[in-house]
Amino acid sequence: MNAITEAPLLPRADGATLTEQLARRFADRIGQRLLPPGARLPSVRACAQRHRVSASTVVGAYDLLQAQGLVEARPQRGFFVRDAVAAAPRSLTSHPGLLPTMPVLPAPVDATALIRSMFQAQGGRLAPGMGTLPEDWLDAGLLQRALRRVSSPAAAAGWLRYGDPAGDASLRNALVLRLADLGIRAGAAQIVTTVGATHALDIIGRTLLRPGDAVLVDEPGWAVEFARLTRAGMRLLPVPRGADGPDLAVMEALLREHRPRLYVTVSVLHNPTGCSLSPAAAHQVLRLAEAHDLTIVEDDTYAWLAPPHATRLAQLDGLRRTVYVSGFSKILTPQWRIGYLAAPQALAERCIDTKLLGTLSTPGPLEQALASCLEQGSLRRHAERVVARLDAARARTERLVRDAGFHFVTPPQGLFGWIDVGADTERLAQALLDEGWLTAPGALFHATPRPTSLMRVNFATAQDARFWRRLRALADAT
Repeated sequence: MNAITEAPLLPRADGATLTEQLARRFADRIGQRLLPPGARLPSVRACAQRHRVSASTVVGAYDLLQAQGLVEARPQRGFFVRDAVAAAPRSLTSHPGLLPTMPVLPAPVDATALIRSMFQAQGGRLAPGMGTLPEDWLDAGLLQRALRRVSSPAAAAGWLRYGDPAGDASLRNALVLRLADLGIRAGAAQIVTTVGATHALDIIGRTLLRPGDAVLVDEPGWAVEFARLTRAGMRLLPVPRGADGPDLAVMEALLREHRPRLYVTVSVLHNPTGCSLSPAAAHQVLRLAEAHDLTIVEDDTYAWLAPPHATRLAQLDGLRRTVYVSGFSKILTPQWRIGYLAAPQALAERCIDTKLLGTLSTPGPLEQALASCLEQGSLRRHAERVVARLDAARARTERLVRDAGFHFVTPPQGLFGWIDVGADTERLAQALLDEGWLTAPGALFHATPRPTSLMRVNFATAQDARFWRRLRALADAT
């Protein structure tokens, strides 16, 4: 038996048999969407070895999961998580201990399944693949002070009615100055606030696209955006993303053949590669957009972690063919869902109409508090502290990566590193999960998930040398 690939022993709890304990572990993982629809369960032999149980125990557990409708058997291939499970089946009532701990929801694209769990370390798991900054890097006091500043009786009286459909005026005026710092000229009438950057992307898509339209996307890229566009009925056209930007030859060929309406891209600190668009590539992208009547949606989610002089398409284009999107959840707190878009004024008005149909307005008190953070300079000072801390964390993680014998595919920058571990990272992710490590395998970041040896790591949460030793051992044992 190979100790490297073993998982912690199954606990005997509540009188459950080993078969029921193993089935519960997989049911929980499916319920939490840590095993996405379409994922293959380990072979009977591999599962038995990993969990140190007999093959008959594994067969019994898989049979239970199949009876519950959570997995399906495919002849000569094994057991796979069912593609869509809307709710726990009735047969689970005979085994109440096997009920998933979270609701099971259908996923429009497999890659969204693990993304849901990466915004926080669930169940106390350590999370080298987390998508946000650690909680102890954020400043709760900053938020409390900002809320107190805007909670006077006079201000609170305004909270009893709907706010401005475009967003709070004080915040939009503060964002005019913020954009100017980035070299983007926009008036308050060109800015629309949203419930986070993802909401801004959704508003733009629903305003400009119709089902069946083709959309260019970076690959690798953000799986939630892939899923959102797919669910809306769009055709994804992946453009390979390199260190300097998109593959321009592929992009031009797709433009000529499919005439897409939109290109959704991350120019600065791209997720997952961490790369930023070079000035030369930016000019070429804008040239192609002009020639093919293409609108570019520039998602600048990690703007506060990037140098202000980084190349942005909206800066070069002057918001003619670009729509700029950003937000604050990555730098303030994931729960303050405040984002915004900046667009040509006529398009901004159309986006307000779309926003009204979805959310009517956005939360005025939070927007006023955020405006105060911008006006007082407290958010800028907080971001500077975070960036300094992130620089130090990145340097430590770089050493750990190289000491473990792995290498970066792209230069380490920003919050995320894109590394090659030399083994299928989706399989490694499941093995690591057994030991409490939550990771982000490369398959999550492809429009069509496929096996890959690449993995995204969060520099802020990947500084534990134990993780890199385990990853090295597991990769060697694969």
